[in-house]
Amino acid sequence: MNTVLAAEAGSTTARNLTITLFLIFVAITLAITVWASRQTKTATDFYAGGRSFSGFQNGMAIGGDYMSAASFLGIAGLIALYGYDGFLYSIGFLVAWLVALLLVAELLRNSGRYTMADVLAFRMRQRPVRTAAAVSTITVSIFYLLAQMVGAGALVALLLGIKPGTTFLGMDAGTAKVATIILVGALMIIYVTVGGMKGTTYVQIVKAFLLMTGAVVMTLLVLAHYKFNLSSLLGDAAKQSGKGASFLEPGLRYGVETPGDALKTFYSKMDLLSLGIALVLGTAGLPHILIRFYTVPTAKAARKSVLWAIGIIGTFYLLTLALGFGAAALVGGQAITAQDKAGNTAAPQLAEALGKDFFGGDLGGATLLAIIAAVAFATILAVVAGLTLASSSSLAHDFYANVVRNGEASERQEVNVARISALVIGAISIVLSIFAQNLNVAFLVALAFAVAASGNLPAILYSLFWKRFNTSGAVWAIYGGLIAAVVLVFFSPVVSGVQTAMFPDHDWHWFPLSNPGIISIPIGFLCGWIGTLLSKEHDEEKYAELEVRSVTGAGAH
Repeated sequence: MNTVLAAEAGSTTARNLTITLFLIFVAITLAITVWASRQTKTATDFYAGGRSFSGFQNGMAIGGDYMSAASFLGIAGLIALYGYDGFLYSIGFLVAWLVALLLVAELLRNSGRYTMADVLAFRMRQRPVRTAAAVSTITVSIFYLLAQMVGAGALVALLLGIKPGTTFLGMDAGTAKVATIILVGALMIIYVTVGGMKGTTYVQIVKAFLLMTGAVVMTLLVLAHYKFNLSSLLGDAAKQSGKGASFLEPGLRYGVETPGDALKTFYSKMDLLSLGIALVLGTAGLPHILIRFYTVPTAKAARKSVLWAIGIIGTFYLLTLALGFGAAALVGGQAITAQDKAGNTAAPQLAEALGKDFFGGDLGGATLLAIIAAVAFATILAVVAGLTLASSSSLAHDFYANVVRNGEASERQEVNVARISALVIGAISIVLSIFAQNLNVAFLVALAFAVAASGNLPAILYSLFWKRFNTSGAVWAIYGGLIAAVVLVFFSPVVSGVQTAMFPDHDWHWFPLSNPGIISIPIGFLCGWIGTLLSKEHDEEKYAELEVRSVTGAGAH
């Protein structure tokens, strides 16, 4: 009886503490947003933060943008459930940064102004290229937004102690998840419409600091629990996962050998290859990461910010190993899937176990859970703000100002349209997220990477490096890659046909792979090449100007 009362007191404390910490973070970030709104006077302030951030500040903000709920919740969950195979996400996300640094960061900063389309449209006809870029940016951002908001929904049921059969404020777990998704959507709309890029950047810097601190503390506690003996940590993780020795070997989730079914084995191996390609190439095509390079004053600062980002992000992804294997060892695979089928709550559940272990009983567990959960909420809010800003900027700057108004819109009109766009994109994301609650958030982000690498990356690389490239090629590359990726996802096991799909009770899937990258990325590059050759248009003088500008920064805004 006393144990039950103590557990109930612990969960009530956790609930109250979580809500308090979350409200404190929201209050601080809203204060930053209101302060930033007073500094936001021009379109450059709204879209690019007045280009006033240092390399270190922007590196922290890129880290804040990139280390999303998918990284903290999704990857820790995948490692906790699938061991070695889950770690592939950490490696893929990190290696992707080298592609972004070597191929696009500095060149993009020198060539563009506010959005990815500024580079694409530099030597081409504005309207078709900017329209295509706006469509692509919004599609990628919405895929990514789904991941963050699904993560928020999974978190809240754990934080508020809502298990099957229990309620909070009259809400069961399902209703509470939907309410959280709506709340997160409303907050992200406020951050973007009020604070613009300045407010969003400072929110991301604060969040990156909190997330790194939380991850380091949890990693040290996991290692201390095992007296810094990695082999006993891994041995325990394998035992508690329910998978035995195979937990530490490849093949639990990808590249699975199916005896007697060569085709199924082949598809599983192709899925692994497809995921790897999408992760490594996707970052260089992500609109919300690309626009971060415009917030620094010089190309040198852009390079420096990516180097800082690699350091911060690299450290963080190494820590996800300890979080994932620690969750498998101290929480156990069964307890993780009982709370959330996709494993999205593994890291907060680990925090609760560590708190009980180190700080005494249920109260200690409740306290550490509340702190880590508030950090995870901070993570989600910062990333959704960055994504919403990228897509609303593209709609306003690319589509409204340069397509609808043909370059005649005033800065004030453009910024107003960006604010309205944020509202619309936020509403669409809220509705879609409610349907995607069964999917792992790291997995959803991998889909966003595949779409970005299929549509945006071919157009960006051809534009920067191929003299013959033209308007027709850019439009073909973006739409070809984008349509291929989205259609293949729609007809894949992600959407229908299996238990973990968005619509598990229906089956219209015919594409066997979960990630379309291996097919859709080559289609994007092929469409860009064919589209270019079908049109005689090309402007070598403009290309020469772009080449000089991208390398030297001459004439950059």
